[in-house]
Amino acid sequence: MAVSSNDQIDIVAALVRLYVFLAQYLDRCSDEAARKSFPDAELQAHLNETRRQLMEILSVNPVVKKKLTEECDRILTLGAACLQSGAADSKTREAIQAERAVLKNKTIALSDLVAVYRALA
Repeated sequence: MAVSSNDQIDIVAALVRLYVFLAQYLDRCSDEAARKSFPDAELQAHLNETRRQLMEILSVNPVVKKKLTEECDRILTLGAACLQSGAADSKTREAIQAERAVLKNKTIALSDLVAVYRALA
């Protein structure tokens, strides 16, 4: 199946959106203002829809699909545990910061890639 440059841009942009939503989800764990500024139901709806779209796209590559599924599940589980307890212990805070750093780096790299793809399109 041939993929157009617009398809490539859409795929990478969807990954950027997913990582932004996951980062916002983690931000809610340690920031009351973040919890209030973006209602949980709205964030969950965007996160679920973006994840669904990507899983459909990634069905052509089970290895990448599995990696992304595991990453999402790990982050969502970490965030849910933090939000349920109301306070994160130092180990959980460190795990959240580590995941947040990875998400930030992926978002920056993929955003740059989207910009390059758009400039070439």
